[in-house]
Amino acid sequence: MSVKTLIIGASLKEARYSNKAIKKLRDFKHPVNAIGLREGLVLDVAIKRGKPAFEDIHTVSLYINPKRQPEYYNYIIGLKPRRVIFNPGTENSEFFNLLEKSSIPFETSCTLVLLATNQYVNTEQSK
Repeated sequence: MSVKTLIIGASLKEARYSNKAIKKLRDFKHPVNAIGLREGLVLDVAIKRGKPAFEDIHTVSLYINPKRQPEYYNYIIGLKPRRVIFNPGTENSEFFNLLEKSSIPFETSCTLVLLATNQYVNTEQSK
């Protein structure tokens, strides 16, 4: 099963974890959308700027620090994802509370580790 994922904080720089996550998600054949500060292409994934309208996002994977997250709160909640992953360094208790109030599951985890350990696709979350 594929999990349509939105990477927020996507980077064109190969050393960045968001860049590695895009590549690894594509290795696993997951469809990926990406938002970053600069437009560009990572493999076949176009990084867009702003807050584009995306449909049917299953997972939002965050790669932006908590100070930059408030401008995305309503955007992410409006996408109605089935989960939000807070990668290391992105943990944000204020956003955790907002997601809980909106009944959107979240986890503090690492997208790359979840993929490497075959835990990215969880049968409960894929329903």
